[in-house]
Formats: sequence, structure tokens, C-alpha cells
Amino acid sequence: MDAVNERPGFLVGRLEVWLLIGLLIWIGILGGRPVTWEEYLINFVALGLAQLPAFIFYWNRGHWLQALTRRQYFLYWLLCFGVCVPAATVLCVVFKPGGRPESLFVTSALYCISLELLLSALGFFQQRASHSEWFKKISLNKAVLVSLLFIAIALSAMAVSSLDNPLYHTKDQLLIGFEFDLLKIITRAGVFFSFIAQFMCIYLCGYLLYYINSKLLVAKVLKEKGIVIYVMSVFAAIAILYPVLGQLLLLLPVNNLLGGLFSDNPFILENAFGGLLIVFSTLPVVLALQWSKQNNRIVSLEKEKNRTELDLLKQQLNPHFFFNTLNNLYALSLQQSKQTPESILQLSELMRYVIYKGNEATVPIREEIKYIEDYLQLQQMRLRMPLDLQFSRKIGNEMQQVPPMLLIVFIENAFKHGIEPADNPAFLHLHLTCNDNELYFSCENSFEPGATGNAGIGLDNLRKRLALLYPGRHVIKTAAKNHTFKAEMQLDLS
Repeated sequence: MDAVNERPGFLVGRLEVWLLIGLLIWIGILGGRPVTWEEYLINFVALGLAQLPAFIFYWNRGHWLQALTRRQYFLYWLLCFGVCVPAATVLCVVFKPGGRPESLFVTSALYCISLELLLSALGFFQQRASHSEWFKKISLNKAVLVSLLFIAIALSAMAVSSLDNPLYHTKDQLLIGFEFDLLKIITRAGVFFSFIAQFMCIYLCGYLLYYINSKLLVAKVLKEKGIVIYVMSVFAAIAILYPVLGQLLLLLPVNNLLGGLFSDNPFILENAFGGLLIVFSTLPVVLALQWSKQNNRIVSLEKEKNRTELDLLKQQLNPHFFFNTLNNLYALSLQQSKQTPESILQLSELMRYVIYKGNEATVPIREEIKYIEDYLQLQQMRLRMPLDLQFSRKIGNEMQQVPPMLLIVFIENAFKHGIEPADNPAFLHLHLTCNDNELYFSCENSFEPGATGNAGIGLDNLRKRLALLYPGRHVIKTAAKNHTFKAEMQLDLS
């Protein structure tokens, strides 16, 4: 249920209420067959009363998804669609509000439960889509083919159910009624599958025109040759294909059974107009798909460019750090300090962090703090003048993930331009606050009279790096006043 909670609460309930209203209106029109506005409204109100539990559930679903546990939400769902909806349907069948027939209420309950099962299945697949490679490979073209198959199956089921029914089946033709007779479908399985094959053949003729328009005419001709050649190519393709497709459709037995869906003359211009209608009516969809595909490619290239730039910025940062720390070690060795072995050990730990953790996207904030503490200790071992060092921190969650080696840039800059060159006692005051939503870090250091506060190449690279990592969600401020340089950084982690 955690994944479901990411759906906007307002849209979850309101959209499904809208779908349920539409479903009940269709049931009221097709099943109740109103001829006046009064009958239309009576049908809707009666069906609305029967499905009142579903309305209540959909209206509150967004809130319940966020407020309830998975187990509690499932119990609410089961109570609504397993108990309340059937109970409300039984009451409506008994009391017949508005004088509507019993079958209307039963049908509405079945379709309401089917709608909920469909919505639940769609939600499940949407959650799995980002993790399922096979789901990602389902293109729109394949989805259209699957949809056409379902439509062909539904029409075939209604056609078989309408056979031998005087309301729909006469000696001249068969009208496909809104009927579903499972017994007829089973006993006439051969006819049922024959209908499916013939309806799919009809749909595939139209799909062929759409496919040629999408993969050839738009993708190649329109893109490379322009609109005039594209229109001429469409007319040429229709001229070649429509007589052949028209003749194929005439050979289908269902054509005669349904009273002559298609003209006996395959060369009649109405067939050509039908083909042109399919091509030009699907053109906006094809163009939208082409634009979406091109836009996704641009976004992918932009992400790759950003990733490359980010890697380059990290490479610029790491050698700079190595240069500073090796200088520290060299200075200690010249002094033959007893702290040299300990410094080498600390340096190895720092280098290990840079090499391994520095290549990761994020690290826990506590590891970044440990890295800073080791760095500060290593730096203090070689300073000539006393350093007033203060490092205050307030961490709400030590496992909060942050990009590695962000904060060290400020500290390196402070040592390089303010503390190391100092001939007098210096100070370095650090303050870090971090919670689940925000990170704030300030670095304030002294610099010698006559020198100027210098942001340095490290802060310039940091700005570029944050522009890639937190576009529009970061603030960096620097200021130099009274021989004090202060840098501040604020990140929106939410």
C-alpha cells in the first residue's frame, strides 16, 4: 500500500466517482431505455441508491489510503464491495425504487464490482510497471491490437447471443443487440470464433492503414519530404490499397449476415473515403506519438549529458582534495612529527571514502560527518597557528541520504584561502542542520587583512554540481565582511 499512497489523494476518489457516474448512466440508458428526461433521471437516481456504498468508498479512498494500514484498508474494501454493495442491490431488488426492473440493479452491481476489479488491476500493474521489463516493452501499437481483439470478442459474443432472437435476427440480416447469452456462446463456439476472426479481419484492414501512416508516411515521408509530398503519398497509398482491402472485406461471410456492411463494388469511392478518414483521423495520434518519442530521446540525452558533466565535476573535485591532503602529509614528514603514522592512516581512510563513497549517488549524513571530522583532525595537526574550531550540528535522521563530498568543499575553501595562509590565530565555525526535508550548512572563517574572501574553483564546481543534482531546490550564499568569509548552503531534500 506504500506505493499506492503516492497517488494524489484528491484525484484517486474524485476520478473514480466520475467513472462510476458514467458507468451508471450507460447502464440506465442501455438497460432502462428511457424515452423522457424523467425516466432518464429516475434510472440514474435508482441506480445511484443501489451503488451508494461504492460512491462513499470512492469518495474516501484517497484519505483511507493515506490514513489506514494495508490490513485496515483491505477490510474497508472487502466490507464495501463484498457486503454493502450486494446488500444494497438486494434491497433495491426487493423494494424496486422508481419501479425499475430487478435486472437493472443486478446488472449495475455486477458492472460496479467489475469496474473496481479493473481499477485495482490497473493500479497493481502501474505499481509494477517501473520494475517489470515486459510491461515496459508493451508499445501503443501492441496495446491497440489487444484492444481490437477485446472489441472483436465482445461484438462476437453479442452477435452470437442475438442469433435466433426475433428482435435482432431476421431472414434478411442480423442486428447486433446488447445481449449476452453464455449458453448460446458455448453451444455455438464455432460460430463465435468465426465471428472473432472476421471482426478482427475488418479491424486489421483499418489498422494496416494506421500502421503504414505511422511507420512510413509520417515517420519518413512527412518528416523528410514535407506536407505536400506526404498528402500526395497518402492518396497514392489509398489508391493502391483500398480496392484490395475492399475485395477482402466483401469475401467475409459476416458481411452478408449483417445485411451488407460493405458495397458489392470494391472500387466504389466510399471505400477510398473511409481509408482517407482512417489515415487523417489518426494523424494527430501519430504526430503525438512521434513527438513523445522524440521528446523522450531528448530527455534521455539531457540526462546522459548531466550525468557526464556531474562525473567531470567530481573528477575536478577529487584531485584537488588529494593535492591538499598530500601537502599536509609532506609537511608533517619534513617536521619528522610523531603524528606522521597516524596522519597516514587517517589519510588512507579519507582516500578510501573519496574513492569508494565519492562515486555513489548518496551516502548517509553520518558518514559525511565522519569524513569531515577526520579531515579537520588531519588539518589541525599541521597548522602553525592556533585555530578556534567549532562544529555544531543538529541531525534529525543520521541515515538521511545526501550526495557525498558536498560539505567538504566549503571547508577545503576555508583552509586554502583563509586559515592556512594566516599569520595570526584563525577561526573556523561550522554549523550543520539536517532533517528529512531540508539541509542547511554554514561555514564561517577568518582571512588575513589585505587578502580578499575568495570563493575558489571548489565552490564554482559545487554550484554547477548542485544545479544538476537539485535544480531549483538549492541556495548558496557567500559574503566577505570584516575579514570574515561566510558561505551558506541550503538544500530541499523533500
